[in-house]
Amino acid sequence: MALKSTKEVRMYLRIRNLCGLLGIILPWIALFSAGIKLDKPDGWWWSISATYYQSDALVGVLVPACIVMMSYIGYDLRDNLITTVTGLFGLGIVLFPCKVSWIPDGTAVGFFQLPIEFSHKIHTACAALFFLCAAINTLCQFTRHGGTEMTQRKKIRNVIYRICGWGMIGLEALLVVLSLLGAPGYWVMILEILLLHLFGFAWIVKGEFFPFLNDKEDPSSGPSARSRQMRVEVKE
Repeated sequence: MALKSTKEVRMYLRIRNLCGLLGIILPWIALFSAGIKLDKPDGWWWSISATYYQSDALVGVLVPACIVMMSYIGYDLRDNLITTVTGLFGLGIVLFPCKVSWIPDGTAVGFFQLPIEFSHKIHTACAALFFLCAAINTLCQFTRHGGTEMTQRKKIRNVIYRICGWGMIGLEALLVVLSLLGAPGYWVMILEILLLHLFGFAWIVKGEFFPFLNDKEDPSSGPSARSRQMRVEVKE
C-alpha cells in the first residue's frame, strides 16, 4: 500500500481512533441505554449481548465499528484479511443474538429468525472468534515496523500491544473457565468490558491518540522527512 500524502495518513489514523473509541464506549452506552428502560427483566445486565433485547445500542455502535474494520485498507493482504474477518465476526454477534433467561427456547430471534438456542451457539462462536482475531491482529500486525531501526517509543507501543493482545486471550480463557464453573452471570459483563477496553486501547494507541507515545518529530528533518516517517508508521 503506497500512501501519497500526509492527509491520507491522517485519514488512516482517524479510522483507527474511531474503531478504538467505538469499542471503548460500547459497553457503557449499552448499559446506560438499557438501564433507563422501565420494567427490565432480571439479568438484563449480565452481558453486553443481553442488552440487545433492551435497546439498540449494541447494534448502533458495534455495526459501525465492524464496517470500519472491514473498510480498513491495511498494508498487505494479511492485514486486510484479519481486519475483514474480525469485522465479519463482529457482525455475527449482532445478526445472531444470544440466549437470555426471559425468552423461552424455540423463540425466533435475530435477522435470520433462528430459534434462540441455535442463534446463541453461533453468537458465542462469533464473539469468541471476534476477540481472538482482534488479539492476533494486535499481537502480529500492530507490532510490525517498517524495516527501519525501531525507536524507543515504538518499543513501548509494542509492549502495550502485547499486553492488550495477550490480555484479550487470557480474558477469553478466563471467561470459558468461569462459565464451566457456573460463576454468576455478571462476570460475563465484567470480562466483556475489560475485553472491549483492551481492544479499543490498542486501536487508539495505533491511531496515535496519545502524543507522548508517538515518535518524536525531528524539526531539522523537514516536512518531506516527516511525511516519509508517517508513511512508514502506517504500515507498522
